[in-house]
Amino acid sequence: MSINELRLVLTVDDFARATTFFRDALGLKQLAAWESDGGRAVLLDAGHARRVAGQVRIAFRSSDSESAANTLVKAGATIVAGPLITPWRDRNVRLLGPEGIQLTLFTPLEE
Repeated sequence: MSINELRLVLTVDDFARATTFFRDALGLKQLAAWESDGGRAVLLDAGHARRVAGQVRIAFRSSDSESAANTLVKAGATIVAGPLITPWRDRNVRLLGPEGIQLTLFTPLEE
């Protein structure tokens, strides 16, 4: 078996706000968009994934997790924890985004 892609589907109450947050503030590239009588959807490219923690937490690698977190706070996110250095040498910042979605921004310190 060869798995090549993970698609995470989020059902949200405020589609425009969530799309603006993940696409514009977080900077995920929009690959496609669809709209029908049944609803709307966007396909965003988030690059490579890491293991999630908690119920669901989305982790994004960033060249500067603290700066990226500050940008997301300006877009409506709340910092939950960090920045802190993990035992595996990442600088992590945990945030709460729209619709209660948890995010972790991480920057590997040894590259």
